[in-house]
Amino acid sequence: MIFEPIISCGGQIEMPDSFLKNCKKVLDKYNILLIADEVQTGFGRVGEKFWGFELHDVIPDIVTLGKPMGNGHPIGAVVCTNEISKKFDNGLEFFSSFGGNPVSCIIANEVLNEIENKNLQENAQRTGSYLKNELKKLSKKHPIIGDVRGRGLFLGLELVDKNLNPEARKAAYLVNRMKELGVLMSNDGIDKNVIKIKPPLIFSIEDSKKLIILLEKVFAENFMASD
Repeated sequence: MIFEPIISCGGQIEMPDSFLKNCKKVLDKYNILLIADEVQTGFGRVGEKFWGFELHDVIPDIVTLGKPMGNGHPIGAVVCTNEISKKFDNGLEFFSSFGGNPVSCIIANEVLNEIENKNLQENAQRTGSYLKNELKKLSKKHPIIGDVRGRGLFLGLELVDKNLNPEARKAAYLVNRMKELGVLMSNDGIDKNVIKIKPPLIFSIEDSKKLIILLEKVFAENFMASD
């Protein structure tokens, strides 16, 4: 079973409490592996924990890591139990074009140092909590904003009409208008109506204030306010 601690491309969806813990019990009973994909949620982004899977109080058998590990430089990794790693020692050649590249590994190590030395996990928690609260306040002024969810600097807000139907066209409009105003966002989810907010870990409360001002500006525009 492969999971994201917060389902990202599905629309920043948080899983119910104890869901993964209950899954793990069933998987262990039948000797099925649990694989955590930390490409988007790892390295302190969720704030409260360094790894997203820690939010669920489970220990996966395999963890996959990627993009943020190199802060733009191409590198990925797989972490697993000793028992699983020994399965590769079976006489067959295991080959990877970029496996063990020393330059990439040094860069990834420096990324970890930067996260630790500049307290970026703590910043994600502090700034993310502030931003999430401000987005919830914004939702009280603009009914088009439905659910506001996520952890740390990994947030999402739904755009819906008065009957809670997804507003994909307005989500696309918002993303394009924000780009014109100098802010890069994306819309995601199966209905493409969830605005995804996952800025760099250095994103500050001051940056959040500017973001809210620009969002207020766009939400007040005729297209966004129209039925």
